[in-house]
Amino acid sequence: MASHSIYQTSYITLQWLLGCVLALLLNGCTASIEDYEHAEPKFNLFQFFEGRSQAWGMVQDYKGQQVRRFSVELNGVITGNKLVLTEDFVFDDKETQQRVWTITKQANGQYIGTADDVVGEAVGYEKGNALHWQYVLAMDIDGTTYHINFEDWMFYQGNNQLFNVAKMKKWEITVGSVTLFFQK
Repeated sequence: MASHSIYQTSYITLQWLLGCVLALLLNGCTASIEDYEHAEPKFNLFQFFEGRSQAWGMVQDYKGQQVRRFSVELNGVITGNKLVLTEDFVFDDKETQQRVWTITKQANGQYIGTADDVVGEAVGYEKGNALHWQYVLAMDIDGTTYHINFEDWMFYQGNNQLFNVAKMKKWEITVGSVTLFFQK
């Protein structure tokens, strides 16, 4: 009977390990910006965010539970190949935040972005109706600053509407997500 218990425990451990490996492999299988090369309508980051726009969104934890809601008033000013985008957030608990992005358009369709709470530079690529951003955001949570990796996907829907979905990761583990809806 004891040997049956050892084999059963080993089998359960093997199942658990295989499940973990499968989860890691699936987590690594992500879309590529090239997948959207021919998607319509075409998105133009500078054109969409020039002037005033607004957004509504939510933050969800790793289980998918909504933990915050917010609205954003945006104002974009273009000078040459630079967009300065001011985002004024109001959260459901009345907290306010402001982020000012400086986004530089590169010749190859790439964008480089900086903001006070972005660690280093955000790097983005635009193809078809999509923009893919990757950056590290310094987030204050209960008095401690954490560096959270963001992977943002923006999808232009036409009619001056834009969807944004972002995964938040720490040590390659998804810790939450952000969903936004923009209206020009």
